[in-house]
Amino acid sequence: MISFNSLLLIFLTFFLLRVLLRELLTLFNIRHLQRHGRQVPEMLRDEIDEATLSRMTDYTVTSSRFTTFEEIVDDLITLAVLLTGLLPWLTGLLAGWKLPFVPSGLLFFGFLALASGIVGIPFDLYRTFGIEKRYGFSTMTFRLWVTDLLKNLGVSTILMGLLGGAFLSLIHYAEESWWIWSWLLFASFQLLMLWLYPVVIAPLFNRYEPIQDTNLREAVMDLANRAGLEVSGIYQVDEGKRSRHTNAYFTGLGKTRRIVLYDTLLASSPPEEILAVLAHEIGHWKKRHILKQLIFMEIASLGLFYLFSLLLSWPLLYATFGFPQPVTYAGLLLIGILVGPFFFFLNPLGAAVLRRFEREADDYSRTLTGTAIPMISALKRLAKDNLSNLFPHPLYVQFYYSHPPLLERIGRLLAPSR
Repeated sequence: MISFNSLLLIFLTFFLLRVLLRELLTLFNIRHLQRHGRQVPEMLRDEIDEATLSRMTDYTVTSSRFTTFEEIVDDLITLAVLLTGLLPWLTGLLAGWKLPFVPSGLLFFGFLALASGIVGIPFDLYRTFGIEKRYGFSTMTFRLWVTDLLKNLGVSTILMGLLGGAFLSLIHYAEESWWIWSWLLFASFQLLMLWLYPVVIAPLFNRYEPIQDTNLREAVMDLANRAGLEVSGIYQVDEGKRSRHTNAYFTGLGKTRRIVLYDTLLASSPPEEILAVLAHEIGHWKKRHILKQLIFMEIASLGLFYLFSLLLSWPLLYATFGFPQPVTYAGLLLIGILVGPFFFFLNPLGAAVLRRFEREADDYSRTLTGTAIPMISALKRLAKDNLSNLFPHPLYVQFYYSHPPLLERIGRLLAPSR
């Protein structure tokens, strides 16, 4: 039987192991880049010069070091919240207000979310107006930053209030079967958000309009038709008002499925490169990668809900962190924090699957367009435009990279078709 001290010791051991491994991976990645990131690879010399490579290296190092600092601060705050009695104090305060279970739980999570958001503000400000401005990416004004912050707060409050209230109601009233009903609710909510996001939420932050370039629009539609993919439209989005980063993506579900191109991508890339990137994204749909990820997420979430149901009434869980008696909504948070370090060590499995999906999508792009040359040019340009790390450490790739490193992708595209 696990004792009070044993449970805490197990958690702290995995927590600190995660911190140690995470920071070692970042250190390895930075040192690897500094050793190799001063000479342009032969296959990239037509697009990237040594001055640009130096900026790419400096950007990665600066961003990585800042992220490390942010993560350490977050870890220290997490430990402080768990070990100083703050959570029992907060639940005791709410108990004194004599509120029903659901409002008490919503206020509990609301207070913590608000505190977390306030702590994150200085980091976001520095990243946006410090690092991103310094390297020529951020075009954000302070007014727009505040507007985005308030919109995010409003949308998050509404969505999480509705979803959180529903979860807490099921826990309170459905008794032992709450976890299966909560999983069904969660799965339905995910599908609803996939359908609603492009037409309800995304337009709150950006202006989406049909692509202005008639020739490009016809070429994209022809590409989608050749792939047998029906889309509701091809849109360009004014992402350039926030950043010079470039991107293109598919979004939506069913009748809301659409192709979206950043205005920055349209401004920086020729049509053949844009078509190659979109062919890659179409490959994700044709290979059912999105469906596979969705199915995996639903299965994994079912297991998580069941795990939560097993641990939620465990007295030792509450006693370990200073609760005189179980408080169910606080238990949800405690379990989430406890299992977090364990799942970190599963990152390589998920990342490996995603990299496999990206390779398959690259292959599909070459097949659909009939050539790898535009995709290779697009990858080089995207790396240059986004100051990507050309020399990530192999272990860092295993844990964090959802896409294969650039040089690997180009080498694969240059190889004979599979």
